[in-house]
Amino acid sequence: MTSSSAQRGQARDSSPLRDLAKARIFWPLVTLALLLLFNLVTNPQFFSITMRDGHLYGSLIDILNRASPLMIIAMGLTLVIATHGIDISVGAVVAISGAVAATMIGGQLVLEGGMQNVTLYPLPAVIAVSLAVAMLLGMWNGLLVSYFGMQPIIATLILLVTGRGLAQLITGGQIITIYYSPYSFIGNGFLAGIPFSLFIVAAVLSVLLLLTRKTALGLFIEAIGINPVAARFSGVRARAITFWVYAFCGLCAGIAGLIVSSNVKSADGNNAGLLFELDAILAVVLGGTSLGGGRFTLTGGVLGALIIQTLTTTIYAAGVAPEVTLVVKAGVVFLVSILQSDKVRNRLTSLGKAREALS
Repeated sequence: MTSSSAQRGQARDSSPLRDLAKARIFWPLVTLALLLLFNLVTNPQFFSITMRDGHLYGSLIDILNRASPLMIIAMGLTLVIATHGIDISVGAVVAISGAVAATMIGGQLVLEGGMQNVTLYPLPAVIAVSLAVAMLLGMWNGLLVSYFGMQPIIATLILLVTGRGLAQLITGGQIITIYYSPYSFIGNGFLAGIPFSLFIVAAVLSVLLLLTRKTALGLFIEAIGINPVAARFSGVRARAITFWVYAFCGLCAGIAGLIVSSNVKSADGNNAGLLFELDAILAVVLGGTSLGGGRFTLTGGVLGALIIQTLTTTIYAAGVAPEVTLVVKAGVVFLVSILQSDKVRNRLTSLGKAREALS
């Protein structure tokens, strides 16, 4: 090969488009763009955003707002999966967190000056206790996985089963309606015209990006996911990091539980957060994080959650029959997952290089 042809080859390999296509969030971005484009074609008003009473309204705002709990859970679960683990109890923790908050507020309708402002405990205490309980549940998972050596799926399956029972015990098997207006601000409030839940998402993402990309913590997590034994011999405190990763995932599920219960103004121990664990796992995988552990992308997890919520909104807007909804959803997820596969990506890259060589 001559030097000029080698330089042309290097130029092709380093083209911005090729570099972008190699990025793990490339296909999630393409998928999200296609879904948004489909909505724009079928509904020209899809991108329309209006301002009413100082609040932004529109389909895009609704998607972002409704995806908030899933985005937060996906970020916590991304770290767990990066350590080669899994947490299928996040849906149950969502139910428990909401149940604790609703029980502490009390399901009594008492009006004071036309406002529903009566609660059994102060709001900061309600939030703190609910999140503390969620984090303790995450620590329980972390204890079983990191110190007792239990398989992650078995350890979290225990909480998945018992968590639903705990949530129903807390609520007495009833749906507790939350009449406390300030609590509703978490899931329904607006700040500077934007849903407050999006500020929570931004705060969690900023903290995680700071911790995992500006410190060595991200590298330690990836090292544990690739080879925990080698990481431990290298001086990485694998057990402690794994323990706190599960604890943080529980905390994220607790935050999501507050948003969900605040949004619907009730706590349902039986149905709150139902199947959230599957949507969260799908969001993480769609975002480009491998279930095999190692390299992870928090932004990809957020994108994956947005894809799932956009897909759900699109299916409902298109009038697809409810019995077909899950099939369509699974088909899109399957397609994106195939495109995210390393083998398929390598095969596509090889085909591209072969075509360039023949041209």
